[in-house]
Amino acid sequence: MRKIKISTFNVNSLKARLPIVHSFLSGGGAPDILCFQETKCQDEDFPLDFFESLGYRCSYSGMKSYNGVAIASRERPDRIKAGFGDGSDIAQDRARILRASFGDMDVVCTYVPQGKSVDSPDFAYKKQFLARVRALFERDYSLQGKMLWTGDLNVIPTDMDVVHPENKRDHVCVCDGIRAALESVTSWGLVDVFRKHRPQAGEFSFWDYRVKNAFARNIGWRLDHLFATPGLERHSVDAYVVRELRAMERPSDHTAVTGVFEI
Repeated sequence: MRKIKISTFNVNSLKARLPIVHSFLSGGGAPDILCFQETKCQDEDFPLDFFESLGYRCSYSGMKSYNGVAIASRERPDRIKAGFGDGSDIAQDRARILRASFGDMDVVCTYVPQGKSVDSPDFAYKKQFLARVRALFERDYSLQGKMLWTGDLNVIPTDMDVVHPENKRDHVCVCDGIRAALESVTSWGLVDVFRKHRPQAGEFSFWDYRVKNAFARNIGWRLDHLFATPGLERHSVDAYVVRELRAMERPSDHTAVTGVFEI
């Protein structure tokens, strides 16, 4: 049995955050698998050599200027798939969901659309995206298997996951409609392994640039999640926010979240 660390990190432009990623992957808390969202990097420009120099293999699916997902891992994945594979994928879908298999463990990295506003077509796409995630899980995975769904899900599951929720009831990441859409996915049987280990208030993964001193004042949101099947959750031994990455020079507005599993 060995410990495996799996992290998720919305970098808000991979190339802009390479010094932060280097610090993370070369430090003592470096994960074995790191899932990225919002890489903003088309495939031909992906900095593959950078990761290989640190001992990581990378799979990626991106678009120029926005979206983009990637999975860096110490071990080469057995299988990698971009998109839902349901016959309805468009370019944006393939830059928002990336799936990797490592032996009998599966990792599903998603960058769920933000949604803009509740009356926007983007919000309808967001809800449809989550419905397709549920259908994907039912089609391709098992609750008895070891599967982790992670990424920037752009949903606040409970009031404890954001500061001043009373002021955000109509927000596309907080409103009842989107919470219900997330619940429709997790009700398949997934476990929030972060909350399993960190049930206390004040745990966030995103601090808005537009709010003055948001990080220092801990005015945050928990948008980045680790949901596991029961088959993987029983191997979960810890989970935590890597706060120090948000305190570095030129940070993303998100930071990494790490889950630890003994498998």
